[in-house]
Amino acid sequence: MIQIVLRGLFVLMTAMVAGMYALRSFSDSAQKLLLSIGSAMLIAGLIVLADIFTPRKRLSSLSGAFFGLLVGMLAAYSLSFIIDYISTLFPVRSELMEGAKVFTGVVCVFAAISMILQTKDDFRFVIPYVEFAKQIRGNRPMLLDTSAIIDGRILDIGQTQIIQGLLIVPRFVLNEMQTIADSADKLKRARGRRGLDIVAKLQANPTLDISIEDAEAEGATVDQKLVSLAQDLHARIITTDFNLTKVAELRGVDVININTLAEAMRPVVLPGELLSVRVVKPGESPGQGVGYLEDGTMVVVENARPHIGHDIALTVTSSLQTAAGRMIFGKLASDNDPKQG
Repeated sequence: MIQIVLRGLFVLMTAMVAGMYALRSFSDSAQKLLLSIGSAMLIAGLIVLADIFTPRKRLSSLSGAFFGLLVGMLAAYSLSFIIDYISTLFPVRSELMEGAKVFTGVVCVFAAISMILQTKDDFRFVIPYVEFAKQIRGNRPMLLDTSAIIDGRILDIGQTQIIQGLLIVPRFVLNEMQTIADSADKLKRARGRRGLDIVAKLQANPTLDISIEDAEAEGATVDQKLVSLAQDLHARIITTDFNLTKVAELRGVDVININTLAEAMRPVVLPGELLSVRVVKPGESPGQGVGYLEDGTMVVVENARPHIGHDIALTVTSSLQTAAGRMIFGKLASDNDPKQG
């Protein structure tokens, strides 16, 4: 509402200012007076339309354009002296010289603005402590990837109240989940709907600060857009996608991989500790039995094949960290050893 009133006042003030000056210049011609007011309102209307169709403006771009304008005007002012000196050496009509100054000013302003907008990220190397980027204070925002939302564990993590920063779900991520939810494949459709349900539950959590980001980002794929948006917002990415994690790290974006987080949260077991596990299948070596802890950690137990389908007690002998996760090796405790009668 405030924006509508502001735009209306802008058009009205433009018409009033144009009318005041036109009244002094064309007081004897009502047609020229109305033409001046109409032209001013048309220009104001075009400016308002440009403002409406660019709702997402970046402060860094605006500040860069303003700084480029100042630099361009300063360069044009300096070059005007050279043009005046040339006019004393080679007599030229004054109208032509004025036109040359205006043309030089336009070229200088355009070149300065274009150069600064294209190099604003590196501008601090030219002038130390000058940077066209917003400073992030407090907790950095976190962008949710499609894979992290559909995975669902982000909902459980949020309920622990460990997340303090702003969670951002980009609009293009929502669109991707909507596309998956509309898929003809039953499994994909279920995954897409699950992702949309997870977003709704995250929004309903009173302890989480979550928002939908409508800004577009550069990139042909959702992953590329996500990395670009994270760079623009100085945000971190939450994902379960291994490839996205690697690409983001190569581009200097911090990533929180839920799988890595889950791996880090698994309890540490030491040799000699007692564990209880259900043997579910035989191992690769003769006599071995394989079971799994509640967190999914594989446990390989020597001489446990006769106990498949039963809970056993075991003593940890060693553990091994692999690319697929951690494996625990153990042997039967004395009360489960078939040799103990």
